[in-house]
Amino acid sequence: MFIVSQQRKKYTPEYRREAANLVIESERPIAHVAKEIGVSAGLLGRWVKLERERRGASDGMSEADLR
Repeated sequence: MFIVSQQRKKYTPEYRREAANLVIESERPIAHVAKEIGVSAGLLGRWVKLERERRGASDGMSEADLR
């Protein structure tokens, strides 16, 4: 039996923010946008949550917070 290790995809903070903004600004469902851009709805949902928090925070969030 072979064990195949899979590399997880890595997304830049800019990509995450842009993807989250697609949901926030278009007011389209997370699931629809996630399917269009090829990521899971759960992952995109986390990015949207972080972006909304970043927008609402007075001190903002660093790039590391989006990782």
